[in-house]
Amino acid sequence: MNAPTAFPDQSKPVPPYKHTPLFPLGPDTTPYKKITTDGVRVEKVLGRDMLVVSREALRTLSEAAFGEINHFLRPGHLKQLRSILEDPEASPNDKFVALDFLKNANISAGGVLPMCQDTGTAIIMGKKGCNVITDGDDEAALSQGARDAYLRRNLRYSQVAPLTMYEEKNTANNMPAQTEIYAEGEDAYKFMFMAKGGGSANKSFLFQATPSVLTKDRLLAFLKEKILTLGTAACPPYHLAIVIGGTSAELCMKTVKLASARYLDALPTQGSADGNAFRDLEMEQEIHKMTQSLGVGAQFGGKYFCHDVRVIRMPRHGASLPIGLGVSCSADRQVLGKITKDGVYLEELEHHPAQYLPEVEQALGGEVVKIDLNQPMKDILATLSKNQIKTRLSLTGTMIVARDAAHAKLRERLDRGEPLPDYFKNHPVYYAGPAKTPEGYASGAFGPTTAGRMDSFVDQFQAAGGSMVMVAKGNRAPAVREACKKHGGFYLGSIGGAAANLAEHCIKKVEVVEYPELGMEAIWRIEVEDFPAFIIIDDKGNDFFKELNLG
Repeated sequence: MNAPTAFPDQSKPVPPYKHTPLFPLGPDTTPYKKITTDGVRVEKVLGRDMLVVSREALRTLSEAAFGEINHFLRPGHLKQLRSILEDPEASPNDKFVALDFLKNANISAGGVLPMCQDTGTAIIMGKKGCNVITDGDDEAALSQGARDAYLRRNLRYSQVAPLTMYEEKNTANNMPAQTEIYAEGEDAYKFMFMAKGGGSANKSFLFQATPSVLTKDRLLAFLKEKILTLGTAACPPYHLAIVIGGTSAELCMKTVKLASARYLDALPTQGSADGNAFRDLEMEQEIHKMTQSLGVGAQFGGKYFCHDVRVIRMPRHGASLPIGLGVSCSADRQVLGKITKDGVYLEELEHHPAQYLPEVEQALGGEVVKIDLNQPMKDILATLSKNQIKTRLSLTGTMIVARDAAHAKLRERLDRGEPLPDYFKNHPVYYAGPAKTPEGYASGAFGPTTAGRMDSFVDQFQAAGGSMVMVAKGNRAPAVREACKKHGGFYLGSIGGAAANLAEHCIKKVEVVEYPELGMEAIWRIEVEDFPAFIIIDDKGNDFFKELNLG
């Protein structure tokens, strides 16, 4: 019996191979600034000009990138925020949030407080040309640069290392980074750097659909349902990315991430029989209008759930239809870099965001109800009970800060038959984890954490007299609404994505109360002044987000 060989008859004619890149991007029109010329030189190797890049050049570029993206935004993003203030169709709450984001960007641009307390996972993608030579330890050099940025600046260490399946420890330097390097191009080494926060990363979804979805009406209905599941926990307005198809599930989701960063904007706008990915501009506009009609708005109702939408159509296996959704949030942190024979370059971000602030601040958000948090808890609850959901509040006094790890510690006490500590009963609890406190400041960047992560604790804690007033961001599960109605509690929504503004203007004192070994997840006591919030869930079972089909 003759078994088939690995190589069939090579004399059998086949047509010439024509290669079509999966992502045929157009010219790079990014504005760059030169960081340095050190560590870059050109040498002749076997008669070819080779770009020799030192380890230090890679480290320097990476450190500069992660410093920049935690303090500065792209001009286009800031223009979109300003356009909300100028749009007569924007709701007062849309404008209130947009103005707060512009104030936040202005404070962050001072280079001391990062724009968001969650300073992200360091993600690096490199494309190394065939005429580029390094010492081969590129991943380590780029990771070291990212680490140095986190150590030297007032950034938060968010990465935890698993010691066992259930025990973890913060790495205390925000490592490891996610680094991927590809071979592409000729005479340059090109990069994208991204600081991806947990809130927006958690809003990345893969749906393994069937080809039957591929009609216009079915696809749009499918996407509308899935877009609503994004909710507001990742700090809208979003840059929304949708990918239809993909040669694998993982490539579909990688494309989502790149599209949300506008890295794929220069794709062609039509497909071909060769199978290239393309942008569907018509569907982008259609879905953007859909998001404006949902009523979710910039966190608290209105038009601006999304700044913009990217829709990428990709080739697929005939039996598979992966569909990916993801967002870049209001901490829209990515920057391009490159190393050429002329030096080391980084994309030019906006260092003067004050130009996007209105000359005269508008009166936004309607009437504001002031709440004294230093009253007894029963009096705080009585005051809140007199107001309806959507009411804008100004909070002044003491709050306790606790999130996932601290909640788990407190639940262990209850499970042992012990009571909750008095501080957890007498004060509102703010779900947050601060960045490092700069010298001379009361607080580091200190914005709210996604509320939904603490949903499973609420009923048990309220039954024990704690968590009666909760402050965080985003929509919550029906169980929280039911617990508040049952126990007389409240959930107040704070503006996600404005951590520098809160630290600069609202948080006056921060001290550790318990569990200092948890680092940023310790339990803190903070003193706040005119801290902005909205009533989202009240003691009567009303839920603002339920009205928007998010509850």
